[in-house]
Amino acid sequence: MTIRAKLYAAIVLTILGPLATTAVALHGMGQMGDRFDEVHERAQHQAIALELKFGVTDVNGWQTAYGYDNGGSRPVFERSAARFRRDLDRAAATLTDPRERELLGDLRRDFAGFMALDRVAYRALQAGHEQRVRDIFLGPEIARFSSMAETAAKLARYEAERAAATQRAFDDARDDARKRLITVALGAGIVIVLLLVTASDVARMALEGERHVRARSDD
Repeated sequence: MTIRAKLYAAIVLTILGPLATTAVALHGMGQMGDRFDEVHERAQHQAIALELKFGVTDVNGWQTAYGYDNGGSRPVFERSAARFRRDLDRAAATLTDPRERELLGDLRRDFAGFMALDRVAYRALQAGHEQRVRDIFLGPEIARFSSMAETAAKLARYEAERAAATQRAFDDARDDARKRLITVALGAGIVIVLLLVTASDVARMALEGERHVRARSDD
């Protein structure tokens, strides 16, 4: 390769090197940014599912409490039930894929049946039929609670699995970005070596030209 060709190659590599490094870095940052957003979103979904799982237990616990304290805990139960409804509405606005909608639909239907039976039990309590209340709570109502708890647990597991998969995708994107940057760094090292070789050749040719000039002058 002639000196001129080497100089042209060095110039091209000098221009392309920083451009390639910047492009790879921006691409890696973009991918990691997208994956990080997905990780954050999935973490939110998982938190919502866990809140619903806790809410199911909370509602049932306060229902049992007011059944055994002659209605004293009924206001707390009503607040718990209202909070669970709000959580369901918030979940419905956020969890929108087919499996999420299916499980939320099951949970909403189970909760509607749970509350309908609760109204029957509360009327029995107001009428002084305490044994009737306990029969309801320990019979059909506990079955409805068990169904809600199972559905909420399924949703929580689903969101945990999705969150774990998203985290793995983020880790893979980070590793890929690191490997690409290492590759570009090695390429930059090769460019530097080529530039040094070219500079050495240019300097050598310049010295040879100077010697030829001096030799002619001496002649």
